[in-house]
Parts: sequence; C-alpha cells; structure tokens
Amino acid sequence: MSNHSGTLMVETDILITGIIIFVARVCDVAIGTLRTIVTVQGRTVIAFFLALFEITIWILVASKVINQINEQPLLVVFYAFGFATGNVVGILVERKLALGIIILKVITPTAGREISTALREKGQPVTIFVGEGLKGPVTELYIACKRRDLPWILPEVRSFDRDAFYIIEQARDMRKVLTPTSVPTTGWRSARKRK
Repeated sequence: MSNHSGTLMVETDILITGIIIFVARVCDVAIGTLRTIVTVQGRTVIAFFLALFEITIWILVASKVINQINEQPLLVVFYAFGFATGNVVGILVERKLALGIIILKVITPTAGREISTALREKGQPVTIFVGEGLKGPVTELYIACKRRDLPWILPEVRSFDRDAFYIIEQARDMRKVLTPTSVPTTGWRSARKRK
C-alpha cells in the first residue's frame, strides 16, 4: 500500500512539475513572439523589458528540465508542448493588441471618391492616386493608420466596393499619425463601452 501511494505521489509531482513547465514555457515563448514583433517595429523600450522577462523565465524553466531530464524524460514533452503553444498564444495576443502602424492601399475602379470622403469625414487622412488597371482607370487610396483601426476601416471600404483590392503593409517609422476623430468601437472596446 505504501509503495502504491509513494508511486502515486511521485507521478503527481511529475505532473505538477510538467504543468508548471508547460505554463512557464507558454508565457516565455508568447513574450518572445511579442518581443520579436515590437523589435521589428522599432519599439526599443518595450522590447528591452519583454526580453528581461522572457530570458528570466526561460533560464528558470530550462534549468529545471535539464536537471531532471535523465530521471523524468516526460518533462521534455511538457517543455515541447509549452513551446509550440506559446508561439500560437503570442500571435493571438499580438493580434488582439494590434500594435503598430500600417499602410493600407485600396485600389478601386468605381468608388475611390466615395470611400475617401467617408473616411475623411471620420477624421482618417487619405491620399488619392489615379492609375491604370487591367480594365481601365482605377483609384488608389493610400491610408496610413493604426492597426487597431482596420476593423472599422475595411468594412467601410467594402460598403462602397465589395470587390475593392487592398494591400496591408507594415510601417516601421512614421513622422506623424493622425487619430480619427469619430471611430466606431469594435471588438473588446465595444463590449467594454456597453457596460
């Protein structure tokens, strides 16, 4: 009986240690994913502090696994799953935060003026270029905006031209970004506003 309870206790300890390693690895890899993204965007201060947290967690977790890998090889599985899950969590968190500035280029053959007028009325600056497409004249709208504004800008574009072609590019440095004066709230911001 004592042997059985001792084995059960050891297995419980391994499970608890594995879960701690999994959670810690998810956190440090998610932080690492965010750090990489903000580094590319040139946000040095945020990248610095994220790197401190990331490497601290990684050293603690890695040392735990390395010290016990011979006796408890199962911990490697928790470590690996934590790493893989952390990548996904980091990407999802970054999408929710919608950090950074983007350049949205919209090409439409029919509704350039209407789209630009609607966006400008909400305070979003738009630059218009006239060009030549495969089937004739087109209008290109050049829109520099915060990434978190995309959820209301794109539906606005589609409301005038469902077939509008658009390209989204990351903007690393910008001199100035004007914030729209009248922006419909979307996602978690709209839920918070309703409370």
